[in-house]
Amino acid sequence: MVRLISFGRSHPEPFRPTLALALATAAIVLLVWELYICEGAHLGRRFVVWLYDLTADRYNQIKGFDRAWEKRFLGEPVAQVIGTLPGARLLDAGAGTGRLAWALEAGGNYAAPIVCLEPSRPMIGRQLPTDGRVRRDWAQGTLERLPFDNATFDLVSSLEVLEFTPSPRHTLAELVRVLRPGGWLLVTNRIGWQAPLILGRTCPRGRFAQMLAGHGLTEVEVFPWQKDYDLAWARKPDALPEVELP
Repeated sequence: MVRLISFGRSHPEPFRPTLALALATAAIVLLVWELYICEGAHLGRRFVVWLYDLTADRYNQIKGFDRAWEKRFLGEPVAQVIGTLPGARLLDAGAGTGRLAWALEAGGNYAAPIVCLEPSRPMIGRQLPTDGRVRRDWAQGTLERLPFDNATFDLVSSLEVLEFTPSPRHTLAELVRVLRPGGWLLVTNRIGWQAPLILGRTCPRGRFAQMLAGHGLTEVEVFPWQKDYDLAWARKPDALPEVELP
């Protein structure tokens, strides 16, 4: 009887990912999620501003602003509201490259100055072209603590910004603080498929109006806005209602 002895494996070991490879893959996924979807929102305000500093040269191209669309759906509605408030003062908080001023200028029927507040200095340097009819007073600063006195502005806008601030509720409170009684707030809420992935920074679509009302605002109306946002108009009453403490 002959006995065969094998001195090696007859079949190669199946491939098994190592712990290091698994960790590296997870790190890449998290990095893409945080940078591409969340735009660094969970890494702090300074990181978010730094990302916008890096992309300032390409920002207008990335956004692909359409002059006619901006005029029709942003510039004209704002001009109509402001036309009822003589001597109105406007604030565009998180102005980017001056979108609101650009849209108003496209309408041709608005000439008051707009304060454009933007944290990223390179973004200010890449502002959308202007013919000078709408004066833009640029200021560098953050939305966590707006550098303005209470009740300074008749209209405050903040477009596609809330979800990238450390606390959207606190940011809303700041926007309301600098708004005059009777003034209007124009603000967006992220609602696209990516919104729930920006953890703790977005508000479910059906609750945004309630969130604004919780800041004492009235006449709240919410409309679809482009692809991933809703746009809300809300008014600050002449006297904010008293909140009953428990």
